Amino acid sequence: MLSPPHEAMHRIFQHDPGLFSRVAPLLGIAVPTIVETTVLPSAIDTNSPAGCRRNTQLHLETAGRGSFLLLIEAQDRRASRRPAHWAHHVPYLWTQHQLPTALLIMCSDQETAQWAGQPVSSGPVQPPALTLRPFVASPNNLPLITDLEEARADPALAALSAVMHPAAPLIGSALEALSASLRDVPDLLAYPLTGLTELGLRLHPARHAWSDLMRPIIRRKSHERARIERITRTRREDLLLILAERGLILPEDARRRITWCLDPESLRHWLLRSVTASSVEEIFDD
Repeated sequence: MLSPPHEAMHRIFQHDPGLFSRVAPLLGIAVPTIVETTVLPSAIDTNSPAGCRRNTQLHLETAGRGSFLLLIEAQDRRASRRPAHWAHHVPYLWTQHQLPTALLIMCSDQETAQWAGQPVSSGPVQPPALTLRPFVASPNNLPLITDLEEARADPALAALSAVMHPAAPLIGSALEALSASLRDVPDLLAYPLTGLTELGLRLHPARHAWSDLMRPIIRRKSHERARIERITRTRREDLLLILAERGLILPEDARRRITWCLDPESLRHWLLRSVTASSVEEIFDD
């Protein structure tokens, strides 16, 4: 079972699959320009070992250099069996997909990162038949983002950096920058990163600071969302009332369009047109 910080690391990459293309240069990884990233199911098939299913697998398409797979693991301590697991899983993915496969290990402490970054060889015979060289992200090579403009430019990277540095002396400044960067972004982006940051900090005292910072922001966003929902509902009701009063026949597809519209400005536009339009089609004619 994944710990909360490990689950957060995986889910940030799954929430923003393009994140690796921005992380790679920070880690000194030479990767061709990535033009498309897709999250793959972790359980490749029923023969895949259970240990191979608790990770993140990305399919990355590069500009003119073909595709490759990236396996992302999270590790918070030494574990004698993990290197053999990695050495099994990378060739397994390579064989299943017939694509080059790389391994990235996320470690939130430097001692574990140094251990995880050692090459994994198949045995004492020299040269070994197989050697795996993982990439490792750690607090040493993935910097903590404390600058507001940097956090605004890449909130997902700022969230990942906070999760990777939960006990850093400047974690408070980083969380302030991250919370401010999420203040004015769409809820579709803000809410997942808010929750994933909370999940990543759940085992650390910094979670209290994060809760204190986000509470008023979440309250304000909730009030604003409720206000917009009230306006939307009122405009929808007014539009249907005007159409009924004017005797305009409302086809079922137009009724569904009005009923499911969540944009108050579109409803306002249709409402103004409904006063003088000679037909329902004229109201929706863009």
